[in-house]
Amino acid sequence: MRRRSRLLVALLALASAAGCAAGPSVRPALVENDGPAKSTAAGATPPVPLPPLGEPQSSTLKWSDCDDDTRQRIGTPPVPDSLHFTCARVSTPVDAPGEPRRSVMRLLALKVGAGPVPLVVVNDVGGEPGTIYAARLATTLPPAFLEKFSLIGLDRRGTGMSGAVQCVPAEIRHDLIDADPAQGGLADVLDAARKAGQQCAIELDDAQTALDSWRAAGDLDELRKQLGMDRLNALGRGDGSKVLSEYAVRFPGQVGRMVLDGVPDPGPDSAAVLDAVAAGAQSTLDAFAADCAARGCSLGDPKAALATLTDQLRTSPPSNDDGSAFGPGVAMFAVYSGLAQRARWPELADAITAAKGGTIAPLAAFAAPALHDTRAQPSRLDSTIATHCNDSQTRLSADQLDQVVGGMRAKYPQFGAVVAQELAWCGPWPVRTEPLPPAGAPGAPPILVTATAADPVTPQVGTTRAADQMPSAVTLTWQGAGHGALGASPCVTDAARGFLIDGKIPADGTLCPA
Repeated sequence: MRRRSRLLVALLALASAAGCAAGPSVRPALVENDGPAKSTAAGATPPVPLPPLGEPQSSTLKWSDCDDDTRQRIGTPPVPDSLHFTCARVSTPVDAPGEPRRSVMRLLALKVGAGPVPLVVVNDVGGEPGTIYAARLATTLPPAFLEKFSLIGLDRRGTGMSGAVQCVPAEIRHDLIDADPAQGGLADVLDAARKAGQQCAIELDDAQTALDSWRAAGDLDELRKQLGMDRLNALGRGDGSKVLSEYAVRFPGQVGRMVLDGVPDPGPDSAAVLDAVAAGAQSTLDAFAADCAARGCSLGDPKAALATLTDQLRTSPPSNDDGSAFGPGVAMFAVYSGLAQRARWPELADAITAAKGGTIAPLAAFAAPALHDTRAQPSRLDSTIATHCNDSQTRLSADQLDQVVGGMRAKYPQFGAVVAQELAWCGPWPVRTEPLPPAGAPGAPPILVTATAADPVTPQVGTTRAADQMPSAVTLTWQGAGHGALGASPCVTDAARGFLIDGKIPADGTLCPA
């Protein structure tokens, strides 16, 4: 009931705000929920207060200059010369199932900012490695962040420079993301997944099932200790937030100040979870179309343009630089990836227009991080498959997969197949034998959870459901679009600054305007 009341008050506040004829604002203000404060029920455990910020004591990490290497990994757009980067290695046990602490892996951490308090940054396993995401995030945050905090970006196990998973044959990656958005089942994707799974089992051996969010949470506690901190202050994005939520379950007494920017739906049924993800992608496409119209971009109606483009590619697919076919499935995967990156929407619109005219390179660049694999920039697809499949117990037969993709295509014509193919990736992967981690995190202090109204990766409905299961969660919803609100919404960024630096907890259910 408390969530329903909070949402009702928040929606009434939004409706009231929408009914006022306000002038343009450079920095939108918080829409406050000014309802009565929550009270602790008789006999219930009293809430844990937000802990004070502490500073490191006797850190064992050895930081060294990595400025040139980091800038080379970042590529374009470059970060300002005023930022300086140092790196260190974090030793943590592999903790393979059945063989705990048999061997050790060394994860890469990056520090940016001169603040005395470490703020650990964890990104999506399928997004930029945490070190690079932290470097980019530093350019979007107010100066007060880097005066109080040093951002500590961590490449999660199996990603970036932390022993990246590189086990999927290069020629197979293309087939894993090439499900046609309009026709056919997932037989070809499932066949590619079988080949990928066989090769990964050979190359990863015991470590294959040790690449999951639960163990990544354990890595964060090793990092906390080596930073010399009593508590972990952290910021997570997407399924990086999942790692932090599981940290709060495992180590509630070590939770400091945490912001979770978009959280995956914790539901055990992956097919239902991905159905909501596809719905979020369709909503984001609508927001992209509105943005395109407002800017007067050359694309026109994006849905009509994408239909024309996929018909062209289905009839006569051109070749990528590596010789693989750039078909309608890869094209829509590229569009889906672009929708998650709000700052690149103008570039995405131009890329779709260029592809319609026969120039595919700009659009293909959005799919390149999944397809291309080098030592400096490992493919993000391999680590995504390993982590997501180890985090799930859902495995569907070929017939079930075709039934699911058929239903999702009907409801979400642009992105149903793009999202559903992830279910095929996990088909041949070892089924998780350990129980799924419990939800909740009882005993943790307040945790700020931010949701985005139209998010193609962590849709609002899933983030809200995750927050509902966390007793100390305080939710903040941005009415905008794209993946993640921090740095994109001044309102959310200001609330996160107040929470992390000043210890100011916003009203649960606060809405931030688009």
